[in-house]
Amino acid sequence: MLDGNWCEKTLKSRSIYVGKLLTLKLHTVILANGRETEREIVESNHSVVIVALDSKDYVLLVRQYRKAAESFLLELAAGTIEAGELPIECALRELEEETGYKAGSMSLLGSFWMTPGYCTEYMYAYLAKDLKPGTVNQDDDEAIEVVKVSKSQIPQMIREGKIQDAKSIAALGMALYI
Repeated sequence: MLDGNWCEKTLKSRSIYVGKLLTLKLHTVILANGRETEREIVESNHSVVIVALDSKDYVLLVRQYRKAAESFLLELAAGTIEAGELPIECALRELEEETGYKAGSMSLLGSFWMTPGYCTEYMYAYLAKDLKPGTVNQDDDEAIEVVKVSKSQIPQMIREGKIQDAKSIAALGMALYI
């Protein structure tokens, strides 16, 4: 059994790829049993996801093409926290940029690791209410369509695979059922 105080010790680390959004590193580590092995780690900024709920109990989803999935996905508004930015500031910014709505209230639902087996990205989930029209200001590489869905339809959409994005499923679960 592993001692709860043990962690893998990094012996050396080297960058394999450095890009705009992420860095891929190869770490040589020593395990609790003394064996050396390698870990591929994707370093990424932390991020936010926003469950935006309007006054009629509609959830704002965004539909966009995701190259890695080779498909259009329905997701919640989300984005990467910029240097020096607080998570709530990022959530307010991303909600307006992607959906064109400003939140009158924004509350933290919780937070979680995205894919801790190989990635450093940590995500904060927020609930946005009291929505008011703002300004859509999508990034140059984004083509996003806003889709309003009744809160009551969300469980069936997840079961039927109409919502497949893990961060959206997690945040919707936090907002609607916890």
